[in-house]
Amino acid sequence: MRVAFVGKGGSGKTTVSALFARHVASQGGPVVAMDADINQHLSLVLGLDRQPEPLGAHLTEIKDRLRGTNPRIPSAEVMVKTTPPGRGSRLLSVDDLAADPWSLTTPDRVHLLATGPFSEDDLGVACYHSKVGAVELLLNHLIDGHGEYVVVDMTAGADSFASGLFTRFDLTFLVAEPTRQGVSVYRQYREYAAKYDVALAVVGNKVHGPSDVDFLREHVGDDLLTWMEHSAAVRAMEQGRHFTLDALEPANADALTVLRKTVDEQEKDWERFGRQTAEFHLRNARAWGDKRTGVDLSAQIDPDFVYGP
Repeated sequence: MRVAFVGKGGSGKTTVSALFARHVASQGGPVVAMDADINQHLSLVLGLDRQPEPLGAHLTEIKDRLRGTNPRIPSAEVMVKTTPPGRGSRLLSVDDLAADPWSLTTPDRVHLLATGPFSEDDLGVACYHSKVGAVELLLNHLIDGHGEYVVVDMTAGADSFASGLFTRFDLTFLVAEPTRQGVSVYRQYREYAAKYDVALAVVGNKVHGPSDVDFLREHVGDDLLTWMEHSAAVRAMEQGRHFTLDALEPANADALTVLRKTVDEQEKDWERFGRQTAEFHLRNARAWGDKRTGVDLSAQIDPDFVYGP
C-alpha cells in the first residue's frame, strides 16, 4: 500500500512518517520510504547520517528505465512526470524500489529514496515539483500489494496539490497539531481532495492532554483516527540521541499500531488509480507538456493497458 503523510510545516509529519516506517519494518513488512519534502529531513529521523543520492539528479535514467520498450514513448525527452505506463513499460515491484541503486537502508531495514534538495543550478529558476516528478513516475509504474508499504513524506501544507502526486496513494494521513493553524490545513486539504476520492485520516500530534483531543475532535470530527502524545523519546530522537521503538510511550506505540491496522484494512482501487493517472496526464499535457516536448502527449495513454497485478 502507498501511504502519504501530509500536514502543516512543523506539524511533525516527517517524524510521524519515520516512526510509522520504522514500526512497520519492525513487524517484518517490506518498507520503502520516500522523502518528497523540500526540506529533506527524513533520513535524519530514520537514523542515517547521510542523504541518499537524489532521484532528481537521475531523472533521465529513471525515464529510460521505466519506458522500456513501450512504442508510445520513443525517448526520455518526451516522457514527463505524469507519463503513464503502457504495454512494454518497465513495471516495478516494491523489491525493485528497495534495491534501487540510489537508495539507502536504515538500521531498521527501511529502504529510503529521496527527491533531493535544490542544486545550485536550480536556485531562482526551477520549482521543487521538477524534483518530485521522479517520485510520481516511480509510483505510476509501481505494482504493489498487500503487506508491502511505500511511505512518502510529502511537501508541507496544500503544496501537495501542485501536481497529481496527491492521488497516487491508497491512504493519506494528515498530521495535525491541536491548534487553529493545524486544523486549518486539514480543512483546506479535505476540500481540495474531496472530489478525487482521496482517503484521508487525521493523526493528531504533540497532544498534551484530553483538552487537546477534544479540540481536534471538535474541528476534524470522525476524520480523527488517533493521536501521538508529546514524547520525550521522540524529542531525544530529533536531537540525534540513540532511539529505539521500545523507548516510545505505550500510548504512542498504540497509535502506530492503529495506523498500520488502518492501512492494512484499506482497499486498493486500481481502477481509480488508472483513471486518475490518465486524467492528470492529459491536464499536464494541455497546460504545458505538449508545448515543452513538441509532441501530443495524449498519445502516450495506452487504452488497452490494465492497471494492477
